[in-house]
Amino acid sequence: MLASIFIVQGADTLMRPERVVPAAEPVVRPIADRVPVVPDRVEQAVRINGAIQLIAGSMLALGRWPRLSALAIAATLVPTTYAGHRFWESDDKQERAQQRIHFLKNLTIFGGLLIAAGDTAGHPSLAWRGRHAVKSARHDITLAGQSARAQAKTVKAAAKAAQASARAGAKTGAAASRAKSLLPS
Repeated sequence: MLASIFIVQGADTLMRPERVVPAAEPVVRPIADRVPVVPDRVEQAVRINGAIQLIAGSMLALGRWPRLSALAIAATLVPTTYAGHRFWESDDKQERAQQRIHFLKNLTIFGGLLIAAGDTAGHPSLAWRGRHAVKSARHDITLAGQSARAQAKTVKAAAKAAQASARAGAKTGAAASRAKSLLPS
């Protein structure tokens, strides 16, 4: 649902850029002067923006690379909102209120896109996986140490038991040979 507006608007802008070129001109020119990859021709920049929205919106709707798609749409939404909803420049009170509503709506959609861009679809993030791996490794090391200490105690107890058995066996063996020597042959 989030992608639907970008698919429709992107296709419309791609096919009829002249509709938004006048509003985009004050935004595209300064960006094109600072960013070399942005085309100097406003109509071309508008078409590229529409194509990105159409393609990324379609990919987001289909669930293909949703994080990248949402991020691409969010990147196009900033200049689109700045160019299309300049409420601070409107003299008409009703027009100003209408443009402010659209500006805030786009700001809300931008927030949703950022959430979608950060969403891991129920899978833990890389940061969580890293923290969990460290915690798991520490736990495994602790268990290995406890197991080694328990095994050492068992070996020590077995060694003591063997020594005691050997001493008892030696005493029993000596007593048996004395008793044997006392018996008549």
